[in-house]
Amino acid sequence: MVLTKRQNILLLILIVFYSVGVIGLHTNLRGSFLRLTPFNLLLSFGCLYLSFKDLSFKKHLDFLLIALAGYAIEWIGIHTSYLFGNYHYGSVLGFKFGDVPLIIGLNWVLLTFSASALVNKWKIPLVLKAIIAGALMTALDWLMEPVAVKSGFWWWENGTIPVYNYICWMLFSTLFSYWILERKTVETNKVSVGLFVIIALFFAILNR
Repeated sequence: MVLTKRQNILLLILIVFYSVGVIGLHTNLRGSFLRLTPFNLLLSFGCLYLSFKDLSFKKHLDFLLIALAGYAIEWIGIHTSYLFGNYHYGSVLGFKFGDVPLIIGLNWVLLTFSASALVNKWKIPLVLKAIIAGALMTALDWLMEPVAVKSGFWWWENGTIPVYNYICWMLFSTLFSYWILERKTVETNKVSVGLFVIIALFFAILNR
C-alpha cells in the first residue's frame, strides 16, 4: 500500500513536470527550460529509482553497466563515426567529458529500463521481448531526433539524420534490454511504464 501510494505520487510528479516543460518550451522562456534538461533527466531517474520495490546490488550494478556502456558507445560514435554516424553534442545536456555529456549514460538507463518494463510481463520468448523493447526505444529516438537537433542537444553532419543511427539504436537497445530482462532486474510498475509513455508523448507533442 505504501509503495503504491508512492508510485502514484511519483507518476503525478512526472506528469506535472513534463506538462510544464511542454508549455514552457512553447514560450519565450524556451532557452531557460532547455537548460533544465539535465535536471529533467535526473528527476526522471529519481522517480524511476524510487518506484522500485527491489533495490538490490544486482540492480544497482545494471544501472552502472548500462550507463557506462551507453556512454562508451556514444564516445565511440563521437570520436570515430563508426557508431550512429557523424554527429556532435551541443551544450544543452550539461557537462561533457571526452565531448560526450555525462548525463547521456543516465538517459540510456532511463530508456532501457522503461522500455523493457513495457514488455517484461508479456508471455513471449525473451529474445522477442528484447527486440520489441529495442524497437520501442528506436521509435522513441525517431521522435526525439528532430526536437533534439532543433534544441541544440546534438547535431548531424550536413543536417541529415542517417538511417545508420537507427540501426545502431536498434542493435544496442535490444542488447541492453536483453541484458536486464535476462537478469530480471526490470520492474514493471505504473512509473516505469508511465515514464516511457510520458517521454514519448512529450516528444510527439514537441514535434507538431
